Amino acid sequence: MKTNLRVPFLAAISMLSGLVVLVGYFVTLPGLSDLRGLFLDWAVILTAVAAIVGVANLAKVHWRKVRTGQPGAVFSLTTLTSLVLTILVVIFLGGATSAWSLWLFNYALVPVEASLLAVLSVTLIYAFARMINRRLTIFNLIFAGTALFILITAFAWSGFDVFGLRDIRSWVMQVWAAAGARGILFGVALGAIATGLRVLIGSDRPYSG
Repeated sequence: MKTNLRVPFLAAISMLSGLVVLVGYFVTLPGLSDLRGLFLDWAVILTAVAAIVGVANLAKVHWRKVRTGQPGAVFSLTTLTSLVLTILVVIFLGGATSAWSLWLFNYALVPVEASLLAVLSVTLIYAFARMINRRLTIFNLIFAGTALFILITAFAWSGFDVFGLRDIRSWVMQVWAAAGARGILFGVALGAIATGLRVLIGSDRPYSG
């Protein structure tokens, strides 16, 4: 019976690298900090290469849509044009912090992100309405009421402060919203730690496929 040594070898490398990085945060040993820094630098480089590969694959997919005239080819052409324009501006006009790069960021990227958030807000309100129609509970009402309150008071002008609505909105944003966001971040962190530990002990082997 032929034994496949590839999987145990990759598992040993992964576990050893993870242990070096993890122990390096808690134990000070000669050379361990430098080795941990080297592993982290490699990880950053590999992440950057993966991002470049992802962008190249995205461009390939959109170019195929444009070349074959598939539905949505106009949007694919817009995406490719924006990608090429951004790359040219960054390379030939002073880098990512140049005036032209900042202009693209402030007058192209930020408005698009704001528009997407506006669409997301409307979509959430529609989802709240359907949720209330299907199942009406006190928690659904509190959730929908809070969201509507935040959206409505967000459009109030600077001189508008009836019954202290501005202070109430600030309290909701700083206490309730911040607590919820931190809870989500804690959940994401615990999930990442659990996944890392499973890879570290060899329980999960994403590299063996």
